[in-house]
Amino acid sequence: YNNMLSVIIGYSEMAMAKVAADDGLQADLKQILGAARRSADITRQLLAFARKQTISPEVLDLNAAVNGVLKMLRRLIGEDLDLSWQPARQLEPIKIDPAQIDQILANLCVNARDAIAGVGKISIETAQVTLDAAYCAEHAGCVPGDYALLTVTDDGSGMDRETLERIFEPFFTTKAAGRGTGLGLATVYGIVKQNNGFINVYSEPGQGSTFKIYLPTQLTNEAAGICAEVPVEMPPGRGETILVVEDEPMIRQLAEKMLTRLGYGVLAAGSPDEALQRLSEPDRRIDLLMTDVVMPGMNGRDLAERLRRDLPDLKTLFMSGYTADVIARRGVLDQGVHFVQKPFTLRDLAVKVHAALAGD
Repeated sequence: YNNMLSVIIGYSEMAMAKVAADDGLQADLKQILGAARRSADITRQLLAFARKQTISPEVLDLNAAVNGVLKMLRRLIGEDLDLSWQPARQLEPIKIDPAQIDQILANLCVNARDAIAGVGKISIETAQVTLDAAYCAEHAGCVPGDYALLTVTDDGSGMDRETLERIFEPFFTTKAAGRGTGLGLATVYGIVKQNNGFINVYSEPGQGSTFKIYLPTQLTNEAAGICAEVPVEMPPGRGETILVVEDEPMIRQLAEKMLTRLGYGVLAAGSPDEALQRLSEPDRRIDLLMTDVVMPGMNGRDLAERLRRDLPDLKTLFMSGYTADVIARRGVLDQGVHFVQKPFTLRDLAVKVHAALAGD
């Protein structure tokens, strides 16, 4: 499914670049691209709940991560709702994929918005907490230690006990038909568990709801290398040659077109055997192997290891639509592994290829 979404998103983006901004076709292409991205979001939510989402955790400041998504959240909840943000003065860093913080907050704020009739208020707070053995003995999933606490509170309709017991079930929803997938809170639960945290919910009918998410902090000496994130441009290629190995023809052709547009030279192969054959040609040289992870006959990692026998300095970028234990353990990428998640945009691909070539 992610393969098909990659094709739709990729070709929609390239078509939009060829059409004038005032052309009526531009609006149609935007609708196609928007629908594909929403479908990709639902797929990511399913993978997150099942803990099959490949993640790239990094040490970050939770306050900075929340700050970075506030503008989007205000657009998401609408003008009738007041969004209050109360960051902790001091907060130890945590280790998590930044995109997962966005997912948690977006899902909790949408859930809060839908629980409020008319005007209302949503509050986001952070705090530094230490949980001892006595507390953890009374709270399932809790392990004693230091945590960054992320709290989202609303003054909406609240929930009864029966609803509370089922809110993290996938596809469970109390919303009207067509208003929810029933995956939002299930996604939050999956992300929190994948990052060794836990979540508590407090709610009563007519009294609103409070979600408290506890994420374990990093040790201070491990967080010494934190630096502020800089908006990433779309870096062009410099004529480097990339070998693309993908058994799905449409994805292979899309990757070829995207990489060519970015300024790279491309060799394409439909199987690991074909890739090995292409490289056996005299004077054949490549700068990067970009390979699918799961393929018939030989997986992507084995192919990379086979090629490095003759090309020890070969750099590799893996691609896949889901977590593959070949390159990840429990969904977390092995150290030094470069990976691009399907479906990917032109910008995603540009950034990931550039990082893999640079050895970042």
